[in-house]
Amino acid sequence: MMNCWDNACSETLFGSLKVERLHGMRFEKHRRAKDEIIDWLVWYNSRRLHSTLGYMSPMQYEQRWLAGQPKTASL
Repeated sequence: MMNCWDNACSETLFGSLKVERLHGMRFEKHRRAKDEIIDWLVWYNSRRLHSTLGYMSPMQYEQRWLAGQPKTASL
């Protein structure tokens, strides 16, 4: 069952992308627009500090979380 909060995270992400990187920009080619979006996503996930994650980037937070998980054997 869906509720009004299902898209909140993605809408916040895309809203930030538009405001922080794309607002007022014009691109002559689709490739340049894609490159700009990818550059922003890399920055957002690997270097941008998030207050809700203890001022770590999402990648740092995930790596720390994964390091704290018990190791399990794989077959």
